Amino acid sequence: MNLIENIQQAFVTHIHSLYSVAPDQLRSHQLTINTDDAKQDFGDLNSNIALVLAKELKRNPRQVAQELSSSFTHQAVAKIEVAGAGFINFYLTTQAWHELTRELSNQKESFFKTASPLKKYDIEFVSANPTGPLHFGHGRSGIIGDVLSSVLRFLGHAVTKEFYINDAGGQIQRLGISFKARCDQQMGIQTPVPEDGYQGDYLIDLAQECVAEYGQSLQNKDEQFFADYAKNKLLERIKNTLLDYGITFDVWFSEKTLHTGKAIEEAIAQLDKAGYLFEQEGALWFRSTAFGDDKDRVLRKGNGQWTYIAADIAYLVNKVQRGFDELAVVLGHDHHSYAVRLQGIRSALQLKPTLDIILYQLVRMKENGELVQMSKRAGTMITLQDVIDAVGKDVARFFYLHRKADAQLEFDLELAKKKTDENPVYYIQYAYVRILSILSKAAQEEGLGSISLDDAQYIGQEESLLLKKIISLKQVLEHIATSQQTHLLAYYAIELADAFHRYYSKHRVVDLTETNRSRGRLLLLTVLKNSFETVLDLLGISKPEKM
Repeated sequence: MNLIENIQQAFVTHIHSLYSVAPDQLRSHQLTINTDDAKQDFGDLNSNIALVLAKELKRNPRQVAQELSSSFTHQAVAKIEVAGAGFINFYLTTQAWHELTRELSNQKESFFKTASPLKKYDIEFVSANPTGPLHFGHGRSGIIGDVLSSVLRFLGHAVTKEFYINDAGGQIQRLGISFKARCDQQMGIQTPVPEDGYQGDYLIDLAQECVAEYGQSLQNKDEQFFADYAKNKLLERIKNTLLDYGITFDVWFSEKTLHTGKAIEEAIAQLDKAGYLFEQEGALWFRSTAFGDDKDRVLRKGNGQWTYIAADIAYLVNKVQRGFDELAVVLGHDHHSYAVRLQGIRSALQLKPTLDIILYQLVRMKENGELVQMSKRAGTMITLQDVIDAVGKDVARFFYLHRKADAQLEFDLELAKKKTDENPVYYIQYAYVRILSILSKAAQEEGLGSISLDDAQYIGQEESLLLKKIISLKQVLEHIATSQQTHLLAYYAIELADAFHRYYSKHRVVDLTETNRSRGRLLLLTVLKNSFETVLDLLGISKPEKM
């Protein structure tokens, strides 16, 4: 428990003793760390608890705030003031900043970890059909799922990152037919690609490889060969692109495995037992309208074939059987109805793990001031690999992350290629590199070597704002873990760089006429360096030593 949490716990205990409020009503209350440069007159920590309590106590919130502020004491709090309708502002002592600096320096990344109960998570994301390369829009699903997984793991949770391979059904058959046509064309046989097939040039390139490998013997291969060859090669390319993007998966789950055993039949039987199936016109239906869907859904067609929804049910049951406490799926906003359906299945089967559907708006790619149009089947597309090759992994990851998931994302390729402060990735990495440079040069100066915890005593009030920004990372990570709003980490990285640049422009870190103050500031920069490293690692962005 760090000093801020100690103050918070003491304050909550005080409220409980004063008003006999149930602990459950106070457990979620957190003191807010004031990191706003323009509002430093409103204290270091803020609380709105008086406004929350006033309704239950049937009292004026400002009176409650006055009562709390006048009766609560803590050795790390210098004074408490009431503002506005009943906000409580805490001002910390100079010694508190010394103690927090020592805690940050000593605990390093452990300072930001949580003591809350640990869980077992399954995070499914990307899950693109293996019928073509990843297009640039898949970059958004990838970064949301990957950063969420990184944050949860950092906080101590067990996380499985999962990719669902849609390798069953009509799309794979169309892929096989389209690919066979391309192979025929390479051998001089003018077989047209079906209109509803996959027209992209990527199949021409793949056909050239296949013909070079098998030659004329391809004429003796059946359709399944072409479907499997294309699917496996395209899946391999998807995996390689994801590796270049900095993403690895723990599980690659094949849809086909659900069809080869009894998984679908057993899952449907559970749904039938729950009373949510009916037959009509020879087909088997799931009464999904009972759970907010706009229409009921076919599970088994009149010809006896299972639909993809039936496989989805079996897949959800499979995840539950693997013992996860929390399930999360990252989907494009156009899958909203699928999300409703999935939650309906969970409710119908009374599955215990919580299920979070993270919907994100699609991505628009902008190049030379113009929006790029794309179509996977027509072959006119920018792939995720194209983006990574053009701007690099670091920039690609950050640009895909730094907007809220439910907001439209416009990826500006021109800005992404810039090596100036206009590019947020350059701006953040430059702050980190500058800190490394300052620390390296200072270590060569007499009296500024071997910075230690003892130097925390030289931390002054002017360092408090930067310290608060560093400390607030813990609350940011906890919020991401519960809200899945991964863009907050990108925002935090920019704000941390802002806080450093502002501090450095106002305060001289290395001053040989004030070695004690310099030692305190160098300790602060060491803490800041560690924090930048934690953030950059969570973002999956490199830590350059020079720029």
